[in-house]
Amino acid sequence: MRLRRWLQPGIGVKRWLLLMFAGLVVLALGGAHVLRQISVGLEPGSPAQSLVDLLTLQFLPFALRGAVFAVVGVGLFVLGASRLARALTEPLRPDEETPIADVIYQKRFLARGPRIVAIGGGTGLSTLLRGLKQHSSNLTAIVTVADDGGSSGALRGELGIPPVGDIRNCIAALADAEPLMSELLGYRFPGFGRAESGLVETSPGSLSGHPVGNLLLAAMTALEGGDFEEGVRRMNRVLAVRGKVVPASATPINLIARTRDGVTISGQSTIMRTSGIDRVWIEPRDVRAAQDAIEAIADAEIVVLGPGSLYTSVLPVLLIPAIRKAVADAPGIRVYACNVATQVGETEGFDLADHVEALVAHTQPDIVDLVIANDRFNGEDAPWPADAVQPRWPPEVEPAPHLATDGVASLDDPHHHDPERLASAILRAIEREGAAVRRERVERTA
Repeated sequence: MRLRRWLQPGIGVKRWLLLMFAGLVVLALGGAHVLRQISVGLEPGSPAQSLVDLLTLQFLPFALRGAVFAVVGVGLFVLGASRLARALTEPLRPDEETPIADVIYQKRFLARGPRIVAIGGGTGLSTLLRGLKQHSSNLTAIVTVADDGGSSGALRGELGIPPVGDIRNCIAALADAEPLMSELLGYRFPGFGRAESGLVETSPGSLSGHPVGNLLLAAMTALEGGDFEEGVRRMNRVLAVRGKVVPASATPINLIARTRDGVTISGQSTIMRTSGIDRVWIEPRDVRAAQDAIEAIADAEIVVLGPGSLYTSVLPVLLIPAIRKAVADAPGIRVYACNVATQVGETEGFDLADHVEALVAHTQPDIVDLVIANDRFNGEDAPWPADAVQPRWPPEVEPAPHLATDGVASLDDPHHHDPERLASAILRAIEREGAAVRRERVERTA
């Protein structure tokens, strides 16, 4: 079974094994030639001739002699090659049970995956990344920097750095040892409870309640002389994640909202609990986007917006002028992954069309090519939760994006996406709808 794994297409070692074998054959022929030349001048029956006869198994029939040499040679070659490969690749194995052939094949397979950019923040973005990393390692997560609550808000106020909580979660999601890395980076120093929720305040200079990952990102930024983008880059390298995580901007962003009643609200942590939102915007409005983010969007084959909180995770990234323009001009297919459930406060009562209309109203009409939406919970006939995003379609926007529905809700938690289901649904939809989407974009720009 393991030998077949080593020989399957895509692992990239068969040509070198064949070359090694050819080299050994040539070496054996050379050795045989030298031995023959030496033995020509030996007297029959002499001790030297007897030793040569013993080493060359002259006491066995000719056919059996060749078979013995072949079996021993192949055995020694396989044993030596496998032990050498194991010794050289042992540090790459995540655990002792995983065959190294599987590790190499996985890394080569993922390296040939599509170039994907995912935009957003919060739980939704990290969920998406957990699914996408099984299909490609060419991933870039562009994360919002508008959070102002909990540990992220405390570090933002004390150190003047952008919020790091969502970046930490995305880095953990892309790690190979993801469950363990999530536990480590999410570990909070004791002292009080839920700092990230914004319900409990930290005291200046205290470690209490701060996750380890937040402090690591703050330390990396300090080591880079306050360069937040470089600090995040170094964190990606240190943890060797599949793909990379980049902040939307190196400047902290303030999120502002206006309700339909004309009330103005400031702060992401407050806006997320507010219903009846009519408009959101960021300050400063002309904030500079991270260059890594712009370059990744321009190079992407697929750009995924969401899932995640519409007003407080997805839109704060798209409201950065340079990122909005990069997404609008992106050569890849732009996908909006809509939430499976509404959120108390900001999207309470929203259906599928409402989400798309709000997204377009804050950006521009052709910002999305394809929308991925959930069409079932647990089964075809299972009742939908009361707060499920209802599949009303089409939205009142022109041009209307393509719609692809699939069962992307988690079976264990129907209020959230299942990582693998969502990633597979996105890739299937693009394979199915991609040609039509590209043709329509060409016709619009012609």
